Amino acid sequence: MNRCIKIIVSLSILLSVVNAASKKPNILFIFLDDFGWKDTSYMGSDFYESPHLDRLAADGMVFTNAYSASANCAPARASLLSGQYTPRHEIYNVGTGPRGNPKHRRLQHVPGVDVLDTNIRTWAHQIQASGYKTASMGKWHLSGDPIPYGFDINIGGTHSGSPPKGYYPPHPNIPSLQGLPEDSYLTDYLSDQADAFIRENKDRPWLLYLTHFAVHTPLDAKKELVAKYESKKKGKLHDHVAMATMIQSVDDGIGKIQATLEEMGIADDTIVLFFSDNGGYGPATDMDPLKGYKGTYYEGGIRVPFFVKWPGVVKAGTRNETPITGVDVYPTLCEMVGADLPTGQALDGVSLVPLFRGEKTNLKERPLYWHFPAYLQSYAVTDEQRDILFRSRPCSIIRIGDWKLHQYFESGDLELYNLKRDIGEKRNLAKRNPEKAKELLTQLEAWRAEIGAPVPTSPNPDFDAKVEAEARSGKMKTRS
Repeated sequence: MNRCIKIIVSLSILLSVVNAASKKPNILFIFLDDFGWKDTSYMGSDFYESPHLDRLAADGMVFTNAYSASANCAPARASLLSGQYTPRHEIYNVGTGPRGNPKHRRLQHVPGVDVLDTNIRTWAHQIQASGYKTASMGKWHLSGDPIPYGFDINIGGTHSGSPPKGYYPPHPNIPSLQGLPEDSYLTDYLSDQADAFIRENKDRPWLLYLTHFAVHTPLDAKKELVAKYESKKKGKLHDHVAMATMIQSVDDGIGKIQATLEEMGIADDTIVLFFSDNGGYGPATDMDPLKGYKGTYYEGGIRVPFFVKWPGVVKAGTRNETPITGVDVYPTLCEMVGADLPTGQALDGVSLVPLFRGEKTNLKERPLYWHFPAYLQSYAVTDEQRDILFRSRPCSIIRIGDWKLHQYFESGDLELYNLKRDIGEKRNLAKRNPEKAKELLTQLEAWRAEIGAPVPTSPNPDFDAKVEAEARSGKMKTRS
């Protein structure tokens, strides 16, 4: 009799171990908007506060060379969801119209499209098909509704790139955000909805794409936090009060969600990823020592914070310097949950799971690419952009190892930087090291030919060289 009891107990223990090992992990994917490389405390902010994000980062692996696949919102999100570089999905900018003064544009831009093709299967499709409940909460920006792209639930997602009237109601043209109390702060509301989703789905695997509008403009401070930051000593790097309140709202929500995961006993079954769609908003933040900000293809416009917490897999307190990019998220998510990759659909990224596991890879020498055949007008006259008129003109970029090459199509200008020695991209080495510039340019051009990337060549009939020269003669301001 005792022997039978021991056998039953042993089988029960074995079964529980097998069930635990076979349980699919939940995914909490926190994706912020216009959140800069140094906008968290753990990355070096001396004014903004992010204790809950800092704790999650400390429990996981921080990537110091993580990149968005584009320097602004819509193309970055399209690359993230599709796993493809911009020439494949053809979303190059926010909208398809020309940007900036027509008399300042030498070329006719490539308009591309402004809706992600529904024939493209996203990672949400793949994960949903593997048995997950999927939700998108917050900014979508790729069509009118994320539901056709693999999500069961949508709260807040439309084609809008920002809350038009601010972070307090009303929120016109966003059906799922109607009827909120007038004191409801949007970031807090989305975090509360995320918390409710997790509680409702605690007994099944889920994926939550928590894609906050924050900290995109309008810079709308959370009212009850303003006094705190107005009285706080300004940092040498950061001092923007409204931005600080917006970041704290994000962080407080993450803290609430993490407490819920722990309360329900599923924190160890939940993978947390944290990422941003592009560099920080120049007038309100600073990525120093990086040059540039949102909309530029200098490091400050594309290098972003990224960490992963994966209990039992990722060693806590680790940092990784391997360059990674937004198109890597697709195969990574699928491998983490055991979902199939799509058949007959090109993916440009690679799974980062080997890096998460601490395995040796050759990814440090893998080429990363950016392609922007359009224009993005200036919003701040500083020396952190190429010229006074545009944050970026039509260009392609390649990074291989420590080397990064910019190619600008209007003039054919090349900019070559060694990021290990010059992270601030201050010393253009294209003329000093023409062999390296030619090597990278050859590889960049070969990639464009392989992927079918369109390069603008048609002159803009509205361009006026005299008007442009007069406008460019204005003095650039050096940021303090």
